[in-house]
Amino acid sequence: MAEKFEEKDFTNEGFNLKVWLKLAKLFKPFSKFLLIQIGLQIVMAVIDVLIPYLNKEAIDTYTNADSSIESLKMFVIFYVLIILSTALFNLLYFHFCGKTEMGFGGELREKCFRKLQSLSFSYFDTTPTGWLMARMTGDISRLAEVIAWSLTDMAWGIPVMIFSAVVMFSTNVNMAIIVLIVAPILAVLSYYFQIRQLKAYREVRKANSKITNDFNEGINGAKTTKTLALEDHNFKEFKHDTKEMKNVSVKAVRLGATFRPLVQFISSIAIAAIIWIGGDLANSGVIGFGTLMMFIQYAQQFYEPVRMIAAILSEFQMAQASGERIIYLLESEPTIVDTPEVIEKYGTIIKPKPENYEKIKGDIEFKDVTFSYIQGETVLEHFDLKIKAGQTIALVGETGSGKSTIVNLICRFYEPTEGELLIDGVDYRERSIGWLHSNLGYVLQAPHLFSGSIMENVRFSRLDATDEEVYEACKLVNAHDFIMSFEDGYDTDVGEGGSRLSTGQKQLISFARAVLADPAIFILDEATSSIDTETEKIIQYAIENIMKEKTSFVVAHRLSTIVNADRILVIKNGKIIEDGKHSELLKQHGYYYRLYTNQFNEDLKAQLFNEQVTY
Repeated sequence: MAEKFEEKDFTNEGFNLKVWLKLAKLFKPFSKFLLIQIGLQIVMAVIDVLIPYLNKEAIDTYTNADSSIESLKMFVIFYVLIILSTALFNLLYFHFCGKTEMGFGGELREKCFRKLQSLSFSYFDTTPTGWLMARMTGDISRLAEVIAWSLTDMAWGIPVMIFSAVVMFSTNVNMAIIVLIVAPILAVLSYYFQIRQLKAYREVRKANSKITNDFNEGINGAKTTKTLALEDHNFKEFKHDTKEMKNVSVKAVRLGATFRPLVQFISSIAIAAIIWIGGDLANSGVIGFGTLMMFIQYAQQFYEPVRMIAAILSEFQMAQASGERIIYLLESEPTIVDTPEVIEKYGTIIKPKPENYEKIKGDIEFKDVTFSYIQGETVLEHFDLKIKAGQTIALVGETGSGKSTIVNLICRFYEPTEGELLIDGVDYRERSIGWLHSNLGYVLQAPHLFSGSIMENVRFSRLDATDEEVYEACKLVNAHDFIMSFEDGYDTDVGEGGSRLSTGQKQLISFARAVLADPAIFILDEATSSIDTETEKIIQYAIENIMKEKTSFVVAHRLSTIVNADRILVIKNGKIIEDGKHSELLKQHGYYYRLYTNQFNEDLKAQLFNEQVTY
């Protein structure tokens, strides 16, 4: 299960302003909540700085015999109100932080999902599902958490340091200098460690993507794994990836575990110096014991934000690594795009304008088409083909001959590198992608069913279809009887990916889904290669009757299903080497004749063998 996709390497060192500016644009709808959080944190910072000063006043003023009871009562009431307001502000802060985190995370997932819907077929050919899942789950959660909580924590820490410094300098300059003298040292340490932590956490996210991809492939390929007895091999590979994840994670954690004790050690030395020097000043009567207590509390309070900011900087390194990957996903551009003029008339895939869609008749022409998936590896070269509306075209040839490429180009999953592909005499790039796809009926070799009922899966091709129309589509492909044999009939849950149905049943439901859409162009891509003979006959009937007036393409594995096709195209190395009806090609005694007779003989031998075994 080696990872095919080489994840983009991010090599920016330190803080990447461009990434955060892009993230700021995404966060803009939630900026009002962030401003409220920052305002609450500043108010709480003022209160936190005020409390040590109040403690100093309590010790220096109200421990004297000449202090009045009335003033003490007023002081106590004021102190209690301060504590209660802190609780209230904290409650409001947590409320808005949660709202920001959930809102921004949800919005970001929606944007990423919308982007995935708009990306071209080629993107999913080259990008593993595990990589995408890691972006949509872990990275978005981490980023939303850091912005909602950690960013606003800094709005508390920085004011606390500033306000504390102001009070300390206004009280005693020398002791204030002792508290503040270690700040440059801590700043240098922070810069040194944050660069290394960023690099480490990038490696962590990369390793995490590989593990997520391993999980995805392990779950989706469970049946293949068991039939090939690959459990031990897969486990060793997974163990290797998790060990790599462990090593890079330990390295990242070790950096943080080294940095924080260093900050604490340095700050503790400064507090010890305050106690030593301030104690002498208090004993000599230069300052009061309340002032000494205030400086000790301010020193502890001053270094708490420093330690906290150090931790937040570590979190920001992780968040930046996540943000880079999310931005990379959001900035990925589809390789197949409509022109602005086409979008203006027909809309986009997400927001189409179906009222402007022209009706497709079904004439298709490849006009001097050249195509390559990878530059320098040409699949089709100066390829020409004309197909009349309503014809059934069978594509035959060995693996890699170009059959699926022709179909992919017709569906506009890819576009010609050179030349034109005309539908009803018009280059299909002058129409929208949505226009074409809404007129396609595609049945895959391994059809995908969505979680839900049979009724829902058939109706996905036309969401406004009535129940009766769904029943009719299923009857046309002879799926109605087996569906009604289930206890819940059309309400039967198909399971994840259709796991509760046989391959043939999934194929027929997929076929019914295509029929319900009443498309102008049908595509059957190896639709009979992995089904039983009975289902094959049903699909053959559908090809000959249901698609009779539709332009249809059948990529054939079993040649018995295409004997009545209007044209059979034999493809080799991206070129048409034979073209004609079944009977015409047999008379030529060429490639198709050899292919058909070999397959016929194999089927006949299998049939005779089965009859002998039964006998």
